[in-house]
Amino acid sequence: HGHLAARLDPLGSEPVGDPSLDPGPLGLTPEVMAQIPSSVLRVAVPGATLLEALPHLRETYCGTIAYQVEHIASHERRVWLREQIESGAFRRPLSADEKRRLLERLTQVEALERFLHKAYLGQKRFSIEGVDMLVPMLDLTMERAADAGAREVVIGMAHRGRLNVLAHTVGRSPETLFAEFEGGKRHAGEEEMPDAGTGDVKYHHGAEGRFRSGAGNELTVALVPNPSHLEFVDPVVDGRARARQTDRTSAEAKLDPSAAVPVVIHGDAAFAGQGVVAETLNLGALNGYRTGGTIHIITNNQIGFTTDPEEARSTQYASDLAKGFDIPIVHVNGDDPEACLSAVRLAMAYREKFGGDALIDLVGYRRHGHNEGDEPAYTQPRMYQVIRSHPTAREAYAAQLAAESSLPAAESQAMYDAAYQRLLELQQAFKATLTDQRATPATRPQARPVPPQPVDTALSAETITTLNEQLLQWPEGFHVHPKLIKQLERRRAALGPEGGIDWAQGEALAFASLLSEGVPIRLTGQDTERGTFSHRHMVLHDAETGEQYSPMTHRPGARASMELHNSPLSELACIGFEYGYSIAAPESFVLWEAQFGDFIN
Repeated sequence: HGHLAARLDPLGSEPVGDPSLDPGPLGLTPEVMAQIPSSVLRVAVPGATLLEALPHLRETYCGTIAYQVEHIASHERRVWLREQIESGAFRRPLSADEKRRLLERLTQVEALERFLHKAYLGQKRFSIEGVDMLVPMLDLTMERAADAGAREVVIGMAHRGRLNVLAHTVGRSPETLFAEFEGGKRHAGEEEMPDAGTGDVKYHHGAEGRFRSGAGNELTVALVPNPSHLEFVDPVVDGRARARQTDRTSAEAKLDPSAAVPVVIHGDAAFAGQGVVAETLNLGALNGYRTGGTIHIITNNQIGFTTDPEEARSTQYASDLAKGFDIPIVHVNGDDPEACLSAVRLAMAYREKFGGDALIDLVGYRRHGHNEGDEPAYTQPRMYQVIRSHPTAREAYAAQLAAESSLPAAESQAMYDAAYQRLLELQQAFKATLTDQRATPATRPQARPVPPQPVDTALSAETITTLNEQLLQWPEGFHVHPKLIKQLERRRAALGPEGGIDWAQGEALAFASLLSEGVPIRLTGQDTERGTFSHRHMVLHDAETGEQYSPMTHRPGARASMELHNSPLSELACIGFEYGYSIAAPESFVLWEAQFGDFIN
């Protein structure tokens, strides 16, 4: 229960505490605690006795970083997490060089927001200010992913902080952001933002960039386009990552979870409030949908648009939903930059060790209103009275480094001034080369209507007969259910003079022909393997052992994979997942199958 006494709020509110954290009522006087060896407590903090270990336990569990892991069903995972947390393995101190780089990053983040606020006063940007550490946390996530062999990090998020992530995480040039604020203008020769999707405003665009780790390992970083429906992007991110992780070039799909790392950034009100979050979390450990673990970061403003937490959820924390899915939760104070990086190290280590989701609750605040034209003090006057006088994450960390003689205050200020001046110079140079795109709109290639041409999709009788026979083969000693054998045998007769190919047989022949032509297929749905009407039977179950076998996925001659999975009883998350998969695997035939009654909706 240490998290209940942890100092997680950058704005300084008192933690709720818990009576179980007080040793007094238990009769644990200093004299008694000095007699209890810490070995019997199975703790990994320093100290030979409980008396010596207790201050370390309080420092570990009740500081600016706190943990909820005891809800996890797996004993192995709980023990591993306790050992990692208490040993401090992932909370190593930063070197002087690392501290300077961290301050530089926070400086870049803050300078961009303050420059945009001044240069484009009153324009919406949904700034990152208050959860500034998100960008350095993403840096470390990508560093760890690249060094573990990932080829891509896929990021999904709503609008809060999105421009900063585009600029610093993805690597979009400041000029592309200026162009968006200039209302459709761009400098000569500048292309519009790639992968823009159908976003209606600047903070919905997607983009891709390249990241290079300190060890020289490179990966693609992709920010997925996202409309205003805050969390709808969650399953799309997982689907895209799954597609990137899957080798579809042989009959059996091969999954490599290390190839791509999905990262989803949530708002605190949206994580607790939107049903697609629960649907997507439920996909995490399922064979047809697992990605080797999604890293979740809640950018916790401690407020919705104007709604306080007690009006927005029925639980203590915004993250509590994740407890139902055995996901470890790390809460961290957004004003402790080094603790924030420690949270990322633990989350990534957990993913690499167990292949499961991990969640970081980044507790911060929102420096401005929901958008920069909004007055938040109308509804949260006391909170915003504190925020107005509260130092930024950069200012607080610069003061810390000055106090510990790591970096003089004058040098920190010079670092900020240089970052701000660079943006000013870039904007001035950009404005000098502007062309007014409203006066001279960019020429877009027009789609030319193509007259429909007859396409011959027929297969030879010999090919159909061969495919049919292959789909009616299973290993020797495999016991197909007696009733089902008769149903499958009819598929042989259906190719004879009497005919009678039914829907399921025609579908199976079509799928098999595509696989022979090298077209990968992914088919998912609630009862897809058997078929809702007991018609498909693409996966057979041994009547004696329950062992499963799919003739389609073991068929000789297949030059691409068939992924076939029963899905949870979900519509929104499953459709989103398959959409994300399909945009990352355009060569594939991707299908989601609703149950019969769902189609009319």
